[in-house]
Amino acid sequence: MKSDLFASEHLAEAATFPGMTLQNAKSVKYTVNGEMHARQGSMIAFRGNLQFEHKSQGLGGLLKRAVTGEGLALMAVRGQGEAWFAHEAQNCFIVEIEQGDALTVNGRNVLCFDPTLRYEIKTVKGAGMTGGGLFNSVFTGQGKIALICEGTPIVIPVGPQEPVFVDTDAVVGWSEQLHTSLHRSQSFGSMIRGGSGEAMQLKLEGQGFVIVRPSEAVPQKPTG
Repeated sequence: MKSDLFASEHLAEAATFPGMTLQNAKSVKYTVNGEMHARQGSMIAFRGNLQFEHKSQGLGGLLKRAVTGEGLALMAVRGQGEAWFAHEAQNCFIVEIEQGDALTVNGRNVLCFDPTLRYEIKTVKGAGMTGGGLFNSVFTGQGKIALICEGTPIVIPVGPQEPVFVDTDAVVGWSEQLHTSLHRSQSFGSMIRGGSGEAMQLKLEGQGFVIVRPSEAVPQKPTG
């Protein structure tokens, strides 16, 4: 049988080391040797001896369920084998977090991550009930996390004298050390008259970066 479909760039090759790699722009392959964590429902294929378990909520816990701000759950993948992950054909990016780093991520952009990473659910300081969702997740430790983004993300540097204002529905994540607050770009009178539709933004100040997607998020219904 012959087809461009069978070109080498489409074939899943045998794993040479444990952990995550990009299979292509839309999916991540994770070679599991023990355990890893992923967005529930994001597994699209696997081979080997793997078990998929819903991560239960425990004390402290909006827990890890709130890691995806829209209320989506996580799952633990255990055993030995290979698994492929994707979500709605969104673009995938792998970020390597080192000791001393701290990355704040909107839960809707989390695909999967190493078990060596720690994460804590936090409210977005100064953002009230907005800020891309009440909860964001702060990842620390050492390991890799795969992020998903609808479209090609934009990484904007933030400097001490150069604050950045981002639409709360477009923000993917930012350096944890940045200071956040809610910024109103319209007067109350303008809002009553209809305004521009861009009344509130998240203001980020300090030294670091912010990642935004080239579109506003579409509200999702909680699942699980």
